[in-house]
Amino acid sequence: MPQGQVTTVPDDGLTTRQRRNRSLVVVHTGEMKGKSTAAFGLALRGWSQGWSIGVFQFVKSAKWKVGEEAAFRALGRVHAETGEGGPVEWHKMGEGWSWTRKKGSEDDHAAAAAEGWAEIRRRIEAQVHNVYVLDEFTYPIKWGWVDVAEVVEVLRARQGRQHVIITGRDAVPDLVEAADLVMQTTKIKHPMDAGQKGQRGIEW
Repeated sequence: MPQGQVTTVPDDGLTTRQRRNRSLVVVHTGEMKGKSTAAFGLALRGWSQGWSIGVFQFVKSAKWKVGEEAAFRALGRVHAETGEGGPVEWHKMGEGWSWTRKKGSEDDHAAAAAEGWAEIRRRIEAQVHNVYVLDEFTYPIKWGWVDVAEVVEVLRARQGRQHVIITGRDAVPDLVEAADLVMQTTKIKHPMDAGQKGQRGIEW
């Protein structure tokens, strides 16, 4: 795709502008680090356009604090106070989804993941956000906690400008098939190979 030129023009009845502005399903998968980092980079671009950002973190513990969360929460405050950028919501399964009355529990991850997906589906159908980051969502799909057929159906039926970015290892074939953009991270070298553990400002 040299200099941003497309390799083919489909006979889909859309104008170039309509096709260019079509909402995307993006999957970041693979064994190497950087999948979530890349997803948050796209969300940052969306925020600068004034888009509504919704981040939904699956699997991660509520105790795990990442730099992106602090940054996006700060950007949400910037929007609320100045109108710059777009609104931001950040939800973590491990601390209890914020739309429920009960606090999260580690006793039933499957039920919590299903509850999270049900809320995301409601939001997609109501066109609440412009960018959804479903961080580590490939795992509840792979483990059977969330039905991939339902996920694909909802993604394909979504209306308006709603970009959905899904991260995590081992993306299942049906999800890959439904996506418009799939990136696979592959390890060439990693500091851990030389005995170096994760560090502040790089891993979190």
